[in-house]
Amino acid sequence: MKTTQTNHSILLLCTAFFLCSIQMAFAQKAVGMFEGHGDIGQNVKPGSASYNTKTGTYEIAGSGYNVWFDHDEFHYVWKKMKGDFLVYTRAAFIGKGVDPHRKVGWMARTSLDGNSAHINAVVHGDGLTSLQYRKTTGANTDEIKSKITHADVIQLERKGNTYTMRVAKFGEPFVTEQVSELNLGDEIYVGLFVGSHNKDVVEKGTFTDVRISVPAREGLVPYREYLGSHIEILDVNTGKREIVYTSPKSLQAPNWTPDNKTLIYNSDGLIYTLDLKTRQPKVLNTGDVKNNNNDHVLSFDGKMLGLSSGVSALGGSIIYTVPVTGGTPKQITPKGPSYLHGWSPDGKILVFTGQRNNEYDIYGVPSNGGPEVQLTTAKGLDDGPEYSPDGKYIYFNSNRNGTMQLFRMKADGTEQQALTNTDFHDWFPHISPDGKWIVFLSFLKEEVESGDHPFYKHVYLRMMPVSGGQPKVIAYIYGGQGTINTPSWSPDGKKVAFVSNTTDISIVEKNGAASTGN
Repeated sequence: MKTTQTNHSILLLCTAFFLCSIQMAFAQKAVGMFEGHGDIGQNVKPGSASYNTKTGTYEIAGSGYNVWFDHDEFHYVWKKMKGDFLVYTRAAFIGKGVDPHRKVGWMARTSLDGNSAHINAVVHGDGLTSLQYRKTTGANTDEIKSKITHADVIQLERKGNTYTMRVAKFGEPFVTEQVSELNLGDEIYVGLFVGSHNKDVVEKGTFTDVRISVPAREGLVPYREYLGSHIEILDVNTGKREIVYTSPKSLQAPNWTPDNKTLIYNSDGLIYTLDLKTRQPKVLNTGDVKNNNNDHVLSFDGKMLGLSSGVSALGGSIIYTVPVTGGTPKQITPKGPSYLHGWSPDGKILVFTGQRNNEYDIYGVPSNGGPEVQLTTAKGLDDGPEYSPDGKYIYFNSNRNGTMQLFRMKADGTEQQALTNTDFHDWFPHISPDGKWIVFLSFLKEEVESGDHPFYKHVYLRMMPVSGGQPKVIAYIYGGQGTINTPSWSPDGKKVAFVSNTTDISIVEKNGAASTGN
């Protein structure tokens, strides 16, 4: 009897040790921004996960019969999270594959058990794109099929017990599906997965531009409370993104200097320069002008910086100019609100949005000071004026027709014409250095009124020819105000800089590309 009890005790200890070993194995296999990875399910052919610090790409290999019915088998790369989240990636399979129902996607789970309650946003090998979920432990899996197939952009958002899948073929707007009243618990596992739909086969997938954002809480007070920021650089042709700097503060509106060495942005009323080689910021001396907002613009030759800074005694934002190396700013506009957006190529004229007589219109003013000239008179909000590199045109956005759209006019204000008529509110047209392309910010009509451009929304960066045409989405962002208010093209016209936002700035790739500061 004593021997039996001893054996039983040894068995319990071994079992506990085995379970503990499994948990430790998961916990110790951190990869990139994720805390752990491993195979879900029993007797699964071993998978793997790796992170390439140079390309920012995750490669995951996974096996297993399926993610379906009452249990799952796959390889999972995960992070524990509490509360709301917004996760994004561009996903692709490696190779032709064996089974058409192999899977890549995002998943949120209550536990690492094979029969755990979960939800996943997934793309199958045959292109089927769907939102799949198991409401309770051991229950059968339900599915909502997307209206599109072969998506390669996958986003999953949790807001309370509501989960939203947004998917797209890169370049196109999101298509959305949603599940509500799904209670997976407060702290859950969130991550990427690959499954082969064949227990004897290991399939592989890649995940690029992986972003995990913690969105603004309900009740956040705009312009008084702020989220953290990532300054990112985007390749406009491939859509590849790189985080170059991260801060717990609100960073806004990066400008790119013509020498390709520096970004200029604003934060807490100050102007900063960010050295792109060292990734270190410095405060730019702007004298007593220390209430600067995100409407700052470099002259075309890169020698001067135009500022917009709040002066309540003068009616709001006032325009100044200062050498790009810093110094004592010169006041240009006598009254506000005046929000600077553009500088003529010859350096002689500044164009800005001014509120005069209870209307927001576009004005020009000599860069050395002088009388302002009104260029638009339409009822509604005209904003974001910017010169074309040849100086012939000014591009701007206006809601004069009900929705916010892009317009173009000659430099003297004549021949005003709409360039877009889309399903979004389009803001801040920025013209490429060669004068051929426009990059601009698009808000969702269901989230934002036409005359507003708030912080912390689901937005797109889109690009189209300067003459108009079908815009292409080049970035899917959580941001808005401050993301790309002013010109931010790289000198060679291949990249733009922008800002994305999150509450938790610690969730970034562990590749040394992002520094924390400010």
